[in-house]
Amino acid sequence: MELKFQVFTRIQKPVAEVFDAVYNPEKLSGYFTNGGASAPLDEGSVVEWSFDDGPDQQITFPVTVAEMVKNERIVFFWQSTSAGENTRVEMTFEADGDTTIVRVAESGWPESDLERSYSNCQGWAQMTSALKAYVEYGINLRKGAFEGLWSPSDH
Repeated sequence: MELKFQVFTRIQKPVAEVFDAVYNPEKLSGYFTNGGASAPLDEGSVVEWSFDDGPDQQITFPVTVAEMVKNERIVFFWQSTSAGENTRVEMTFEADGDTTIVRVAESGWPESDLERSYSNCQGWAQMTSALKAYVEYGINLRKGAFEGLWSPSDH
């Protein structure tokens, strides 16, 4: 059985604004990659996403962008499994009037990584909520949220 999941939310902003908040490294770092994002999520690029939630809580992931269709979809691979294998993440952006439906699906988990896949599912649910707060209200929900709660060895 392949482990996979999908999370989603509706954001009260136009699709171009929501897409840019994920694609643009400066905006992404304002609510998610609090240690920085090295570049935009352009197709064929390898981008570094860093997370910095305090002393001894710094981790960087290479993100290999397989597909980017502006205002529609971003597909990337990143190392998520305990064996160091990549999972596939697909983010879709669907315009629905003046709002945007964002979906994040991650797949490619081995059965032995059930707990780790649950952790990532929780992370993507938090990311989409933080994206909503950032785009709609300019609030950074990640600030201080995870300080002291995890260590890089958890990932």
